[in-house]
Amino acid sequence: MSDTEIPPGVNLDRVWTNVASEVWRRHPGPLERGAARLLRSPGLARALLTTPSLLVPWLAATVVVLGAGAAATLGTNQPLVALVAPAVAASGIAYAYGPGIDPAWELTRSTAISDRMVLLVRALAVFAVNAALGAAASAASGMAASITFGWLVPMTAVSALALAGATLARSANVGVAAGLAGWTIMVLGSHGATGRLGTAVADSTLVVPYLAFAAACCGVVWYATWPARRTL
Repeated sequence: MSDTEIPPGVNLDRVWTNVASEVWRRHPGPLERGAARLLRSPGLARALLTTPSLLVPWLAATVVVLGAGAAATLGTNQPLVALVAPAVAASGIAYAYGPGIDPAWELTRSTAISDRMVLLVRALAVFAVNAALGAAASAASGMAASITFGWLVPMTAVSALALAGATLARSANVGVAAGLAGWTIMVLGSHGATGRLGTAVADSTLVVPYLAFAAACCGVVWYATWPARRTL
């Protein structure tokens, strides 16, 4: 098209920019629209649904791991689901904070929503999903009620440790390593002291230390996400 054929007052660059933005714009699905209404923030809903550990491949892997734990529990009569669930949750929680891994990282850094709010919503959602999957696996494995619900407190502590490691080191992989290492040490240490594999999740005297440790880790997360420490 020559310049003489362009209608007066028409800016083709702007027209094509609008066309391109419409073509590449991602239209939210029903789940995202529902989350936006619930959270009252489309940006927060988009950040939530792009959390790496809430995507289908990760959830499928979580189901497989917990399913294998349930099968092993039935075969060995050991509380393997209760021991595996905190480690799985810790890995997912660490990937709720993922510079270099999270596809929506730049989005979460450029919105008016605070980093802490995005991280809080993501972490709670990941924890709730993993707790529900762990409870289902526990029910399928036929474990006692005390064991079934006993792992929720250590799951909280290990998840907080993983999130603290991820935010402090600004690396999801570091958070995963911290969470898995901490939980492995706890399980093996408890087993060595009592001779029972499930002590780390069945001993009620550990509830208060777990909760205190989780609170300390939350303090680390609060410090690591302080606005003055933000760097792009």
